[in-house]
Amino acid sequence: MDRLIKHVPGMEKFLRCRDLPSFCRAEDPMDMNLQLVVSETRSSVRADGLVLNTFEDLEGPVVSQIRAHFPKIYTIGPLNAHLKARIPENTHSSNSLWEVDRSCIAWLDNQPSKSVIFVSFGSVAVMQRDQLIEFWYGLVNSHKRFLWVIRPDLISGKDGENQIPEELDKATKERGYIAGWVPQEEVLGHKAVGGFLTHCGWNSTLESIVARMPMICWPSFADQQINSRFVDEVWKLGLDMKDLCDRKIVEKMVNELLVERRAAFMKSADRMANLAIKSVNEGGSS
Repeated sequence: MDRLIKHVPGMEKFLRCRDLPSFCRAEDPMDMNLQLVVSETRSSVRADGLVLNTFEDLEGPVVSQIRAHFPKIYTIGPLNAHLKARIPENTHSSNSLWEVDRSCIAWLDNQPSKSVIFVSFGSVAVMQRDQLIEFWYGLVNSHKRFLWVIRPDLISGKDGENQIPEELDKATKERGYIAGWVPQEEVLGHKAVGGFLTHCGWNSTLESIVARMPMICWPSFADQQINSRFVDEVWKLGLDMKDLCDRKIVEKMVNELLVERRAAFMKSADRMANLAIKSVNEGGSS
């Protein structure tokens, strides 16, 4: 999985097999998801232009390689930053797939500044029960406060195994808070939140960047593996957990993010957030 892929322009010495989108690893060449991407890629060749939710200072080298094949590229991101710049403050709106529980905001209001690790793996990804337990032990053993989004369908498996384990519910009462779904951008911008444990989906990644929020990335599928690696090795905005799920690693990374390497991560996060905001302002690249 760590073998270099040497034939992608601009990424010859960087891209590994494990970084490829999950649909590129399909064993069946007729896999539905793979064929969908192949079809969309072929269609893009015939397009008059490509509109990308990114910005030049974030992915300039990659975008320049794409421009060699598709000259008319328009980087218009981060889209969430456009909205923040144009919607009045204290406006609450949502396009979420799940009903938003805002009760966590009152809990966050009572926590010290930058003391909480926010945990959410998106609206689609699932995990096994033993993986959830490993994350739980890691969070509890870190001795840090945490806000954890556990969707009703987060745990995959047989009937009855998709409920929150009783021991998890009890252990989080001291310094944790569990919600089914939360207003993510509002949480990321809250003064009590100091880090984000995320699946590294593209929307969540951009929302973290705009919010100046360092990340711990546990990628699951699609483009999340390469997003996670860029967060760690290229943008220096956090830590790539890869596909590991171990309580000791979770504990270690939470403490690295919130304490041991916090200053370095915040410096990178501030820089990238400023570039993101600049890109959507008047005269910006987006």
